[in-house]
Amino acid sequence: MTDRVDAVVVGSGPNGLAAAVTLALKGLEVHVFEAAGTVGGGTRTAELTVEGVRHDVCSAVHPLGVASPFLRSLPLDEHGLTWSWPEIDLAHPLDDGTAGVLSRDMGMTAASLGPDADRWQRLFGPFATRFDELMVDLLGPIARVPHHPVALGRFGVRAVQPATRLTEGFGAEPARALFTGSAAHLTGPLDKLGSAAVGILLTAAGHAAGWPVAIGGSASITNALTSLLVSLGGQVTTGFEVRSMADLPECDVVVFDTSPQAAVRIAGDRLGPGVRRSLGRWRYGPAAWKVDLAVEGGIPWTAEACRHAGTVHVGGTAAEIVHAETEVSGGRATDRPFVLVAQQYLADPSRSRGNLHPVWAYAHVPHGYGGDATEALLNQIERFAPGFRDRIVATHVTGPAALEAYNPNYVGGDIATGANSLGQLLARPRLTTHPYRLSDDGLYLCSAATPPGAGVHGMCGHLAARAALADLHRRR
Repeated sequence: MTDRVDAVVVGSGPNGLAAAVTLALKGLEVHVFEAAGTVGGGTRTAELTVEGVRHDVCSAVHPLGVASPFLRSLPLDEHGLTWSWPEIDLAHPLDDGTAGVLSRDMGMTAASLGPDADRWQRLFGPFATRFDELMVDLLGPIARVPHHPVALGRFGVRAVQPATRLTEGFGAEPARALFTGSAAHLTGPLDKLGSAAVGILLTAAGHAAGWPVAIGGSASITNALTSLLVSLGGQVTTGFEVRSMADLPECDVVVFDTSPQAAVRIAGDRLGPGVRRSLGRWRYGPAAWKVDLAVEGGIPWTAEACRHAGTVHVGGTAAEIVHAETEVSGGRATDRPFVLVAQQYLADPSRSRGNLHPVWAYAHVPHGYGGDATEALLNQIERFAPGFRDRIVATHVTGPAALEAYNPNYVGGDIATGANSLGQLLARPRLTTHPYRLSDDGLYLCSAATPPGAGVHGMCGHLAARAALADLHRRR
């Protein structure tokens, strides 16, 4: 390959495309290479079960996408991206037929939480009110002076706590379970320091921005980014696996939207031994067990709120979820896993075929899990929706090995591209003040293994590209 370009991006997930767009907006000639036949990484959409029923292959609901400072700065609506919200953003059913509710309408949430309504509003109301300020600081590198120190400081005091500690102040189960379910997106032990952070962030996002979906499927997000990139003169090549630096054209900048281990493998001796050792210590977390379903008439939830919710957290009480996450993090499967269910068709009916609706679900399982969690996942849903199994028309199962085959960033089925331990949250992907830079001669990492971590927000790619632009300016 001899044609020279200014910059190359390896991988076309949201972060890779965000990096490419950021570079192209500054006038650089950018070429993106993707091993799969289509762009998208974790945002592809496909007919996995029945013709005409469209499923999100990985990511499904996007509270951080709609609130992302970078994505919001782009004219993605002009390139086909439209957000849509369900009537209820999130519901968490309990065995007595009730459910805690998370909504952009704080009053609706409060009404579902009974005696804990006031405490919930006091705890999360300030974060929701100043959510845009928080996003600027939270979705950025840790090692920098915050733009909004007061808001960030208030968040930090709460976020550093264990999730279990934060729920102690609630007197009833709906509030405890509702927050714990959001905290469980961490995919790790919920009694450890820092485990409250994800729950607070997603709860505040729900109140401030909602938990929307992209019309047409999550693929619409990266399709819009690709369209914008091409309009800026960028190139995208799919079906091209980059195995070494020799596969790439001559360029000034290479940005890897890959796992740390893949970046080491491709870059080889271009990385110093210290960087290779540091990236080699990167650890991966628990996996997902994904089940896509075509369901006639939707899920017959006992709790009425769940029938109107775009996302449903299935796991029972807060104590049950804490136990399940502890077991999975310890490498032990559980008969009652924490299950995330998305009913995107409630906000985007175009995904259904008549009364046949797509249901997206995954359970947390141990890293590299080689068993079969399908029955455990389905049993959890049936527990809160008797008769659900009778409505299933077709099923598509994706275990950890298949997830990694689909996207090599998901090592061992870890869709977060790395364990969310406190150490790895603070030092992504290694302990350095330059988390995106891999070498002094133009190599960078921009996947979810870099700050601010997992989520379809594009900020890892945007910030890596900004670092590359700053270095390029100095080198020139």
